[in-house]
Amino acid sequence: MKTELDELLRSDFLSEVKGIIQQARTNAVRSVDFCRVQMYWSLGKRILEEEQDGKERADYGTYLLKKLSRELVPEFGSGFSIRQLELCRQFYREYPIANTVCSQLNWSQYKLLIAISDKDKRTYYQLEAINNAWTKRELERQINSGLYERLLLSNDKEAVLSVARKERIPETPLEIIKDPMILEFLGLKREASYYEKDIEQALITHLQEFLLELGNGFSFVARQKRLLLEDDEFFADLVFYNRLLRCFVVVELKTRKITHEDIGQLQMYVNYYDREEKLPEENPTIGILLCANKNDTVVRYSLPKDNSTILASKYQIYLPSEEQLVKELKRELMGRSLIENDRQGDIK
Repeated sequence: MKTELDELLRSDFLSEVKGIIQQARTNAVRSVDFCRVQMYWSLGKRILEEEQDGKERADYGTYLLKKLSRELVPEFGSGFSIRQLELCRQFYREYPIANTVCSQLNWSQYKLLIAISDKDKRTYYQLEAINNAWTKRELERQINSGLYERLLLSNDKEAVLSVARKERIPETPLEIIKDPMILEFLGLKREASYYEKDIEQALITHLQEFLLELGNGFSFVARQKRLLLEDDEFFADLVFYNRLLRCFVVVELKTRKITHEDIGQLQMYVNYYDREEKLPEENPTIGILLCANKNDTVVRYSLPKDNSTILASKYQIYLPSEEQLVKELKRELMGRSLIENDRQGDIK
């Protein structure tokens, strides 16, 4: 009897039972979280209604929140401070329709979202948080790293939002690949220089975070992939596969400003994967040069005019400040404008 029981517990039965328990616990936590969200939404609605009834007094709202908080905190705790009640009111203002409040997000995530004044930007982060099951920490990181702004450098708003809503799949690498990539999760100190192997090892150690930064649909394939061309050996730093674009993605790391020789090397790796690894029904391989710095003009003239498979993306090992992000956005937009003017000149 004991042997039969041991065999039973070694089977998939035990895993399934544990899965049922874990799922039930997860659902219970999610249910409690959403009840809390609904409670704060209802509080915000009621507070705003009461304020509007007393609108003849300009300071009525402030007086109401102070008095309400003073009555609630002794009985229900600090979760009903003046600041929290202000957030409830703001929450209702931003989400006045009850069925637009999503059960997949908790109150901590909604506090991050309602702090975003741009409606399209807020919608994008909300949809991406749901689609990718981001935690509060992951959502905060993506907001702080300017994910929405970085993607808009290569896409219009409707394109970004339609992908987030899953109304269509990305059609080009530029809709997924970010520039710059923010790698603050590596925990690297601000040293004067690093070897490629140091960055590569850190990326492998923090693979989950790197996949999140890469974007939607990526899965890890290989590290230091050996390519044997006759008697010569070459090693591609990192190889991924993107299920949305249905293609391999080869990533080369450079801890310096890239050169046209680097682009040529990556092009060779891309050609190898296209000719030796890619299946007929898959799309052409994408190559990404992840570098410390780049010259967009050198990149442009090192590649054919119709290039759509080789991309250069800068990396940063720390999160940018708001001022740095705005400066970077302006620089990138000005650079793209100059490139477009050059192209128009070539056409003429």
